[in-house]
Amino acid sequence: MGDTARVVLVTGGARGVGKGISEAFLANGDTVIVCGRSAPEVLPEVAGHRARFLPCDVREQSAVDALFAEIGADFGGLDVLVNNAGGAPFALADAASPRFHEKIIALNLLAPLHLAQRANAMMQARDHGGCCIVFISSVSALRPSPGTAAYGAAKAGILSLVQSLAVEWAPKVRVVAVTPGLVRTEQSQLHYGDEAGIAAVSATVPLGRMAEPSDIGQACVWLASPAATYASGTNLVLHGGGERPAFLDAANVEHH
Repeated sequence: MGDTARVVLVTGGARGVGKGISEAFLANGDTVIVCGRSAPEVLPEVAGHRARFLPCDVREQSAVDALFAEIGADFGGLDVLVNNAGGAPFALADAASPRFHEKIIALNLLAPLHLAQRANAMMQARDHGGCCIVFISSVSALRPSPGTAAYGAAKAGILSLVQSLAVEWAPKVRVVAVTPGLVRTEQSQLHYGDEAGIAAVSATVPLGRMAEPSDIGQACVWLASPAATYASGTNLVLHGGGERPAFLDAANVEHH
C-alpha cells in the first residue's frame, strides 16, 4: 500500500482493462474515481475499498467540465489521471463512413486530450508536484491495424501527444503512456472467439498468454508512483514479447 493515498481518476474504469487499473490503485490504498456514460452494476472494490462513480461522456466537453468541477469540490484536487476510455468496433476503412471515423478519433484521441488539459490545470494548481497523467495506448499504434485503422491512427497520435505534453507540463506533471498488447477481458470472445480461439491466439504470444487487466493496472500504479519519478514522455509497451514475425513461418530456408 502506498504511503499517502492519492486521488486517481480512471476513465472507463469499471470494466475490462479499466477495471484492472482501478483495482490496482485501490489495492495501493488510493482513492479511485471511475467515470462512464452510465453507472456500472458493480463498482471495482478491493478489500472493502470501493471506487466512486461519477457520470461523464468523455466526448462531451460540458460533461468533462462538470466532472472536474465535482472532483475539485469533493476531493480538493487530482493526483493521477488514467486516460483509459476508448475502443472501436471492427470496420474496414473503405467501408466506414467519414462520420464513423470522426467518432473513433474523437473518442480515442480528442477526448483524452481534453481530459488531460483539465487534469493538468487542476494538477498545476496544487502546492506539491508528483502528479501524473497516464494515457492507455495500444499495440495498434505500432503495427498495422486492419479493421480498426482509425483506432490505430488515434492511438499513434496518443504516443506523439504524450511526448509533447511531457515537455509542456513538466516539471510538476509527468505524462506517460502504457501500450498494452492482447488483453483477456470479459469481451475477449468478441475479438478472438470461443475458448479454443482465445487459447490459439494466446499461444502466439511469446509468454504464452494474453495480458490480464491486472498486468496493465500494476504498470500504471508503478508509473504513477514515486518509484518512477524520472519517467515522463515515455511509453511502456506490455505485449508479452510481441508477435512472431510472419516471415519466419513463411520462409523455407532451414536454420541449424
